[in-house]
Amino acid sequence: MPDISAREDQEEFRDESASLWRIALSPTVWAFHFLLCYGGGAVWCAKFGSSQGVLFLRLSVLGLTVLALAIILWQARRSIQQWHPGTRGDTSLHQPESRHRFLGHAALLLSIISGIGVVYVALPALFIASCQ
Repeated sequence: MPDISAREDQEEFRDESASLWRIALSPTVWAFHFLLCYGGGAVWCAKFGSSQGVLFLRLSVLGLTVLALAIILWQARRSIQQWHPGTRGDTSLHQPESRHRFLGHAALLLSIISGIGVVYVALPALFIASCQ
């Protein structure tokens, strides 16, 4: 029969490793959004010239932005559920529950920063008149 303590340790490790992936998701989405918007815009302008298809380029950036913001908002919601704001208790990071809540809070803050970054990356698409 497996030791109960070992099983609890494995469950805690699984939960915390999932939390670490949650922390990395929003900044990764932001980075891919940046890469696809600016890289795609540069390739489009190099291939098709100055004024052809600027509307398509704008709509592509808009679509990527909506998708990125949807993923980031989904992640922020999951982070809020993990964080349990307003819950009082032991605030030291020596307890597994406190660490779990802290990682949820950190993931929420990174989601907010990433959402702002995605919006700022998409702003130039509003002002694109041509590729020059």
